[in-house]
Amino acid sequence: MTASAADPAGRNTAAEILNAIQHPVIRVDADGRTVFANWQAEAFFGASATHLARTTIDTLVPFGSPLLALIDQVRRRRAPINEYRVDLSSPRLGGDKLVDLYAAPLAGATEDDVVIVLQARSMADKIDRQLTHRGAARSVTGLASMLAHEIKNPLSGIRGAAQLLEGSVGAEDRALARLIRDETDRIVSLVDRMEMFSDERPIDREPVNIHSVLDHVKSVAQAGFARHIRFTERYDPSLPPVYANRDHLVQVFLNLVKNAAEAVGNQRDGAIVLTTAYRPGIKLSVPGSSGRVSLPLEFCVQDNGPGVPRDLLPLLFDPFITTKTNGTGLGLALVAKIIGGHGGIVECDSQEAKTTFRVLMPASRVAAGTADAAEDETKEATR
Repeated sequence: MTASAADPAGRNTAAEILNAIQHPVIRVDADGRTVFANWQAEAFFGASATHLARTTIDTLVPFGSPLLALIDQVRRRRAPINEYRVDLSSPRLGGDKLVDLYAAPLAGATEDDVVIVLQARSMADKIDRQLTHRGAARSVTGLASMLAHEIKNPLSGIRGAAQLLEGSVGAEDRALARLIRDETDRIVSLVDRMEMFSDERPIDREPVNIHSVLDHVKSVAQAGFARHIRFTERYDPSLPPVYANRDHLVQVFLNLVKNAAEAVGNQRDGAIVLTTAYRPGIKLSVPGSSGRVSLPLEFCVQDNGPGVPRDLLPLLFDPFITTKTNGTGLGLALVAKIIGGHGGIVECDSQEAKTTFRVLMPASRVAAGTADAAEDETKEATR
């Protein structure tokens, strides 16, 4: 792309500005060739600007993509056009390529050149869904309190009566009495799990080494439910501590690893990958707050199971949503509540043979002597 703006030092200022923009920007000429791509566009399309310049736009995006029709409309109208929530996912580009598009004719150009800006929607949508999950978890809080009071007391009487019957009836009826007792215990266990949602006490936090948490979870899993599964760790050794409750994090990742192990099942090549990384730039705007909470710590649990049905993905962290035959649908809802209580978010990406649960959390500032600031930031995120 030839830019007309240059500073006194002779640098191509326009190109530098476009490369600084954190969204893919491309210029498509009259023949459909991508004659300019900024650095973000190179990353988005997985090709260098030189390669893209030899490629037409219709070979980069899915067949019949709305992007192609949008370019034609801009050329006909000679006016900018926006298009929202356009899916550019394809085997070439990969999944999770939901974008908003802005296309405009290039000012002063004699040809039908069009400039296109792509804004990724996936993370924004996931954060929006996470705020909804937090609301759903809070609604379960009231339900859990009511159930604990209204159901557990009569259940204890039913169980006691079943025990008395078991010792005074014949062998044939004893099995029925035992069934009443076992089913009562199962309901009490379910209510106990729901009671965890009603715990609104302040969380006791401290700087926690996430790698020690993941190693502990892996040891527990390999000693029991995941003994037949191969684990791989991809850790960032320079990661700062997370400001959290260690026991809560163990509970979160035990749930996620157990889900992954159940998804893998007994397949011969079953694998779970645990990763940690530092991802600067991800910030969460919280309703009612003028500030934005930075979530640079990324912890992932990935499995090679069959994946989550696409229609369940938006509801996965809602209470009572499950793909398991005997599941309660409370495990992932509890994960969302705990992570939300720490000021973070959790989301899921799922494709065939690759499902990733990603936890984003704020870093601890305690090492820098600002523990109070870290706690204030987390409280602001959960307000």
